[in-house]
Amino acid sequence: MIRLRLLRSCLLFVIPALLPPPSAFAWGVDGHRMINRLACSTLPTDVPAFLRSTQAMSAMSYYAPMPDHWRGVLEPELTAATAPEHYIQLETVDKVLTQLPRKRYDYVRALALSQASHPDMVITAEKVGMQPYQADEVWERLKVAMRDYRAMTSGKEDTRALEAEIVFLAGWLGHYVGDGSMPLHTSDKPNGWNGPNPNEYTTEHKIHGLFESEFVHNNIQEADVAPLVVKQPAAVGDVFNQYVDYLRHSHTLVEDTYRLEKAGAFNGEGTAEGKKFASQQLAAAATELRDLIYTAWLQSAEPVPPRVTERAAAR
Repeated sequence: MIRLRLLRSCLLFVIPALLPPPSAFAWGVDGHRMINRLACSTLPTDVPAFLRSTQAMSAMSYYAPMPDHWRGVLEPELTAATAPEHYIQLETVDKVLTQLPRKRYDYVRALALSQASHPDMVITAEKVGMQPYQADEVWERLKVAMRDYRAMTSGKEDTRALEAEIVFLAGWLGHYVGDGSMPLHTSDKPNGWNGPNPNEYTTEHKIHGLFESEFVHNNIQEADVAPLVVKQPAAVGDVFNQYVDYLRHSHTLVEDTYRLEKAGAFNGEGTAEGKKFASQQLAAAATELRDLIYTAWLQSAEPVPPRVTERAAAR
């Protein structure tokens, strides 16, 4: 019993202070933590209590920046495999595909097929990005775990290990949802303008970290973001399509990000417009994550249809 309690503590109640300092990550530790905490704190009461607890909030805050932590110089294979999961270059995707396939490998094949028609471009999943697929697949993992939780609860089984899994999956999902609200994660201009530049936006490779890490760390507090989170949770219908729409909305703000940087909105203490912009994007991510977790819980109640082999055997 003592060992089980210790194991659960390690999984669920990890102290955020144990996380390495922000400099150990590629970007956005503060923003990612805010997003996960606010999503957790605004879950509706029909979601299981363990997922709304202060312990879950602490664990989700800890897990929030972990996918960046996994991208280290000492883990080159892991870094190469997972880097494209943090972004998608929608300008490129829209040039070569009429629509995004719903499945990861259909997307990879579609990009490969389009390469011959665009010899002037590099069109690979590694270059263009995989963001919506990673988010959708982690969300589906969360839904499966919640379905298992319902079954185990119904059977009066011990759910403590499964609760830890659910909190981890929700925290892991939060990282990608957070990335999706940062406009430069949706663009082929992730860290400096490229191509025609009539407005003379910065071409230096500084804007990404300046906006999402330095500026947020120095100027944005959770109290600035919380009032902007949509209060009423909403169930999402088609999660993949809705999430792509979420990314596309972020993408409409790419030029605004560069315009604000040019105006000095992210320098030092920044400007009121810069603070409002950062806060609204963090709140958009917290709202999206909260609604995706809520939707996973609702959809986990749907009965699983019988497998094809089971239906055939029943005939």
